[in-house]
Amino acid sequence: MEQKPSWLHKISRLFVIKNRFEASAIIYALALGSAERGQIYLSQYPGFGGKLLFLASCLAVFMAGAKIMDAMKYEREGKAQPLPAKAEIEA
Repeated sequence: MEQKPSWLHKISRLFVIKNRFEASAIIYALALGSAERGQIYLSQYPGFGGKLLFLASCLAVFMAGAKIMDAMKYEREGKAQPLPAKAEIEA
C-alpha cells in the first residue's frame, strides 16, 4: 500500500523549477523587477551613480539567470546517470 504524500510535500513541489520554460519565466520576472528598480535608481541618483546602480541590478539578474540555467542542466545530467553500485565505489 502506497503512502500518500503529505500536504507540505505537495505544496513544496509547487516551488520546484521543473523545466527550462519555467526557469525562463522566473528569469523574465526577475528582469522586469530589476529594470523597474533600475529606473528608481536613475531618478533617485541622477548621473553616473544612478547608471552604475542600474547596471548592477541588471547584471545581478543575468548572473542569477545563468546560475539557474546551469543548475537545470546539471540536474538533468544527474538524473540521466545511474548511481554507481557499492562494489564500484569500494574498488
